[in-house]
Amino acid sequence: MTQSQARVAIVTGGARGIGAATAQRLAADGLAVAVVDLEESAAKGTADAIAATGGTALAVGADVSDASQVEAAVARVAEELGAPTILVNNAGITRDNLIFKMTESDWDAVMGVHLKGSFLMTKAVQKHMVDARFGRIVNLSSTSALGNRGQANYSTAKAGLQGFTKTLAIELGKFGVTANCIAPGFIASDMTKNTAERLNIPWDEYLAARAKEIPVQRAGAPEDIANMVSFFVGEAAGFVSGQVIYVAGGPKA
Repeated sequence: MTQSQARVAIVTGGARGIGAATAQRLAADGLAVAVVDLEESAAKGTADAIAATGGTALAVGADVSDASQVEAAVARVAEELGAPTILVNNAGITRDNLIFKMTESDWDAVMGVHLKGSFLMTKAVQKHMVDARFGRIVNLSSTSALGNRGQANYSTAKAGLQGFTKTLAIELGKFGVTANCIAPGFIASDMTKNTAERLNIPWDEYLAARAKEIPVQRAGAPEDIANMVSFFVGEAAGFVSGQVIYVAGGPKA
């Protein structure tokens, strides 16, 4: 067994989209993967897909914005798979609206999952990383961090994750822990399909219009982000920390 194969990763929001693609990629890289999502039944689909290809995975249900559920989830992962030393904070939701229509609950819900969730997961997992003198944290931001109409809550949360990442890199670097951030551009996913639906635009039309704006002339796929995560969590990326990489098909968001 290689060193990477002995590692245990946690991927939040792993039931679908970027999270599912990331969990499957890390399993293919030889890691044992805990797939965390709000409902264990939803995470089980990804875990079963990993097991079907010979990988090791565990489905865990947890609300990442709830401290007690996070602590219980991480403890279960440590007991059943081993101490987690890789964390991908991918869980996210949208509650889009223009600022004058946005409710307090819309704001709180998005902050709770993206920012509080990433904080709670990191706080729970970093103990295992410090003990192992090795750790990899990858936080999922977005090009929306640069500002996006109708997403005051989401844009703020995604920008906050970039500052959070840089601070983690400073605080945890001496323990062999790196922290990096990926800011995806337009990714064809359930989340962007929901956006098209909210705007009352047919998905194919919306997809084609967005792809035209991207220099590589295509929408991103969840696997594009998973590939970047794979690099950041690997042994070869030990001197890369505190970075924000925009994976967006070009130099502009």
